[in-house]
Amino acid sequence: MKLFNYFRSSASFRVRIALALKGLTYEYVPVHLVRAEHRDPAYAGRVGDTLVPSLETDEGHLLVQSMAIIEYLDETHRQPPLLPADALGRAHVRALAQMIACEISPLTNLRVLKHLRNDLMVDESGKDAWYRHWTRNGLTALERQLALLARERAAAGQTASRYCWGDTPTLADCCLVPLIFNAQRFHVDLDGLNLTLAAFKNCMELPAFQNAQPSACPDAEA
Repeated sequence: MKLFNYFRSSASFRVRIALALKGLTYEYVPVHLVRAEHRDPAYAGRVGDTLVPSLETDEGHLLVQSMAIIEYLDETHRQPPLLPADALGRAHVRALAQMIACEISPLTNLRVLKHLRNDLMVDESGKDAWYRHWTRNGLTALERQLALLARERAAAGQTASRYCWGDTPTLADCCLVPLIFNAQRFHVDLDGLNLTLAAFKNCMELPAFQNAQPSACPDAEA
């Protein structure tokens, strides 16, 4: 397999985590977004949205969109599973993941920040304020949802979750960790997000999450 990705891309980070959790080897192909390498015809000609990550399978198929890629990996390499065995658990995990990937990340990705800065002439402090507002807003909602799910688990006689859902990392954790990394980089207020940060801390104790982080990537910048 080949993974086309940018070390700082949260979506790329999600897929690196999933690959690491499943112990899968792959060729790392850097695509530098800030240098607009994703617009190079050699890459853009194969990827409709010209974004990262994309994954070339062993059979030569090229997959796009991090959530679809992770679910593909989960279906083709079953162990360890990144989605619960039961339909209710899968729905909860997908919802948590989508709260991050569909509600928070689209508002704070590089394309949006560059548009604010270069086209709308928002100054650096305004751009950072935008990032912090929408990230904190989304994380507050995520914390509320984790608290609701914790109460639901307790009422059902289940143990408290060590991660976003249950005692093993899931798709939701693949999304959470990159979000927190970027939140820390932009100095987002993380006070009061106890369940969220507990899940993050537990994830970061695992080698798979440590080895997938941006600083461990071959294209990482000092």
